[in-house]
Amino acid sequence: MKCIFTILASALLLWGCSKDSQELYDEGQATTVAETQNNNDVARSAGSKVMMQAFYWDCPGGGTWWNTVSSKVPSWASAGIDAIWLPPATKASSGGFSMGYDPFDYFDFGNFNQMGNTETRFGSKTELQNLITTAHNSDLYVLADIVVNHCSGGASQANPFTGGNTYTSFTPASGMFARSYYDFHPNDIQNNDSGSFGGYPDLSHSKSYVQDWLYNNSNSIAKYYKNVMGFDGWRFDYVKGFEPWVVKNFKNAVGGFTVGEYWDGNAATLDWWAGQAEASAFDFACYYRMRDAFMGNDLTQLNGDMLLKRNAYRAVTFVANHDTDEIINNKLLAYAYILTHEGYPCIFYRDYEEWLDKNKLNNLIWIHNNRASGSTTYLHADNDEYVARRNGGQGIIVYINNSNSWQERWVDTNWSNTKIKDYTGHSGWEPTTQSDTWVKIQAPPHGYTVWSVK
Repeated sequence: MKCIFTILASALLLWGCSKDSQELYDEGQATTVAETQNNNDVARSAGSKVMMQAFYWDCPGGGTWWNTVSSKVPSWASAGIDAIWLPPATKASSGGFSMGYDPFDYFDFGNFNQMGNTETRFGSKTELQNLITTAHNSDLYVLADIVVNHCSGGASQANPFTGGNTYTSFTPASGMFARSYYDFHPNDIQNNDSGSFGGYPDLSHSKSYVQDWLYNNSNSIAKYYKNVMGFDGWRFDYVKGFEPWVVKNFKNAVGGFTVGEYWDGNAATLDWWAGQAEASAFDFACYYRMRDAFMGNDLTQLNGDMLLKRNAYRAVTFVANHDTDEIINNKLLAYAYILTHEGYPCIFYRDYEEWLDKNKLNNLIWIHNNRASGSTTYLHADNDEYVARRNGGQGIIVYINNSNSWQERWVDTNWSNTKIKDYTGHSGWEPTTQSDTWVKIQAPPHGYTVWSVK
């Protein structure tokens, strides 16, 4: 995440809540249960198809974004998306200007007048609920972005653990999860945890009060987001800042697909964190190998260590996100890589909706969902060419060519005496494999082909 906010000297609190927190929870819970009983939802899942990151940094403000995403959902579902990842959905210290990564009130989804406005940057609570309902009606899983390393917007208070004043007095208008200096570092039991961010007050996950509000209580963040708002899964921000058991406990309290942003290019470290948290991790190791491969014109980098090669079940692969967009040249080739290889691919909103060829991405999504499965055999890599084979089902051969001209190559397949074709439409060849399973295939300049049984 990016830090572009300053910590406010005081919180502007306009109290609009006449019910206590348990009454608010009970009211919301009753509404949600009634809606669910009348909806006949089919079971949704995430992880087998493709995720959409349904926002970007500084996406349009003014309270329109939830409606914008809602309008995209049916076409995304038709294309083969099975989950959408939303930005932090609750009121932050920068109010209607915030992307949500400076959290203030974890239970204000755009329904309390505080921090300068009622709606969040993205819209109202009702509009968010309508978006989630629309997604569920299209059998899409909805991931909430959970920011629990730090908070922002607290009022100044004398802090006996620092000997000075700190901005650690939080009295949110929702009346839920009020915080003081006892709930941040340093405190009476712990000076620090594994990391702080940007000078924000650092939430202390060792405090039972914090644990209760995050996932233990019936009206905790985890259970409110799941049971009242209808979120299905979780993307955890900046997980370097706290221990993996926090994510594990949160997930165990409510279930759901869970992925953490452990920003590190070391595949072994990512694998360690995923194992400790019992969750998926964004595959930054894969991201950096692809960056070096496609920006450095050296496809041998794709032979490097990645989480998807160590533990494909836990790897969420991506080409760009709201923080990181360094693969400028040959970006579609990078998508051809993640959408034909192991792991759970995530597509960036702007790449899909604005910057790249949507038809080509839809074709790759179809290939991922219908043809790419099983283990991977790496067949060839040099500066300009990369070839790999997926061995599940009928199987595929993916051929990536980063040179300036058409290339041809003999490759070993799993097919004997079988006619094959390129499912991207980039090549018109329909060769028949030899009895020993070898065949010659081709790929266009700065392009790719994906071959399978015709």
